[in-house]
Amino acid sequence: MINISPRRGSPYILMDKEILTEKIAQFSGFRSQVKTYYSVKANPDRGLLKFIAELGVGFEIASSDELNRLLKLNVPSKLIISGNPVKIPSFIRYAYESGIREFVIDSGDEIDKIAKFAPGSRVIVRMVTDNSESSWPLTEKFGLPPDEAAGLLSEAKSLGLQPSGLTFHVGSQCTGFFSWTEAIKRAALVWDLARKNGMRLTHLNLGGGFPAKHETGVPRIEDIMNHILSCVDELFPKEISLSVEPGRALVADAGTLVTTVIGTAFREGKNWMYLDSGVFNGLMETVGGITYRFQPLSTPVSSEVVEWILAGPSCDSFDVIARGITLPKLQVGDKISISPAGAYTSAYASNFNGMKIPPVILV
Repeated sequence: MINISPRRGSPYILMDKEILTEKIAQFSGFRSQVKTYYSVKANPDRGLLKFIAELGVGFEIASSDELNRLLKLNVPSKLIISGNPVKIPSFIRYAYESGIREFVIDSGDEIDKIAKFAPGSRVIVRMVTDNSESSWPLTEKFGLPPDEAAGLLSEAKSLGLQPSGLTFHVGSQCTGFFSWTEAIKRAALVWDLARKNGMRLTHLNLGGGFPAKHETGVPRIEDIMNHILSCVDELFPKEISLSVEPGRALVADAGTLVTTVIGTAFREGKNWMYLDSGVFNGLMETVGGITYRFQPLSTPVSSEVVEWILAGPSCDSFDVIARGITLPKLQVGDKISISPAGAYTSAYASNFNGMKIPPVILV
């Protein structure tokens, strides 16, 4: 039962601690084989980070602000890794001074920065791989093909850095198994090329991409992990070290965005419903095709169900959340829940047009 406070103004995000614990347990069940690092970008709320830290999970970061949040919670540097392939120099320096000694790279410029601001550090090369089974692809901006990845490791070694391993990202909200198989095969190819070039790699970071329940038929985390481990066992040495960086999969399903109807209209044959949270203040991922479930929390004025276009509160016509959503007829002041909303909602939100960023409340 969603706990709606009559005194608390929407929008706000309720994070269910029980569901969070269950999600973390799904990854922790593979702890003996795979280390888990929560990707802070998915939801950097301080209370949430504190709760996750208390359950013994590590963290993946990309900026000085994210690092600072963790250090203020007394998270030890050994539980923090940096996964962004292109980093601001001041962040590299701060991370190194804070005890972080492993960084992801995918270009010559990045090697130069690491060698200058974090000398002697371990480096992991990010490869490009198939993202066709993901709802939010992440291929174009980052990553290298196998031959270039192996060459970059050699270049890093020549500058006094320690080639440590490989990483990839199958794309956010990846709901298939093919992408994982292909990525691991590519990694095995680079691993062998590195060995032939006189380098002994030890670590494979499997990245993120694990899905939440944005749609039906999403595979279980356990099934994905078992598939991954089967592929790794077949292609890599037994002593390999593995890690994952789930963001969405850890926190999305635990979150519910509570919104309020602020208006309805009938325009050119279509029903419009306006909510106090939209594209700019909580639901940015709808722009890229991520879908949500919408559920009335108030008693509807009638049992009649119609199709709606849902829109946010700003004065920008781009602020359209979803089309063809079937809901009963509601009125101003009625509440609607939106789920799964624990990831990339408040994190992406802005105060555009002076609208409220949904606070995160753990329950």
